[in-house]
Amino acid sequence: MIQWERLRQYSLLADQTVQPLNLGDSVLNFSDVEEQLTDEELLSEQPDPVLQNELRKIDRRHKIEIRKLEDEIRQWHTMVGGPDNGPFSFDLDNETYAALRGRLVRYLMRSKEITLGRTTPTHQVDVDFSLEGPAWKISLKQGIIKYHGGEFFLWNFGKRPIYIDGHPVIQGMSSFTLQNIPLSVSLC
Repeated sequence: MIQWERLRQYSLLADQTVQPLNLGDSVLNFSDVEEQLTDEELLSEQPDPVLQNELRKIDRRHKIEIRKLEDEIRQWHTMVGGPDNGPFSFDLDNETYAALRGRLVRYLMRSKEITLGRTTPTHQVDVDFSLEGPAWKISLKQGIIKYHGGEFFLWNFGKRPIYIDGHPVIQGMSSFTLQNIPLSVSLC
């Protein structure tokens, strides 16, 4: 019954004709209509079971994705640390041979041999240079760092040279590295 009264009030019934508005008549605005509505009328609508089911499915997918991301974060925390507080802050444990520090991340070398390069869906490396920024010019397998006899050796397999303390190591060459020496890959 309320619906028909409202339709009549706004001259929306088929048999009504629109009368010109007299300036003396009061026109209902949104606030007036909102005051006429009661909370019981709004809450009486039953929730749509199909909608509720879809919302549950979407919520479940989001929770699963969050769990996967949380697991991935734990894996990254074991492999990669955040930026250091200084160039000589060491927090290596007995299982860590070295720490490679970048602008954004730090990689802990926990095996005697690690590969440097770019990770793709089909190719995995230990130290992913794409985490530091654009790395499309870096080879998939740019190089290997190997710990042997108390020294670190670097082999370059990429097309671009790797610079150790400003000295280039070109493709196919190797060099031993010392502690706290800058290592960079040429992007030219």
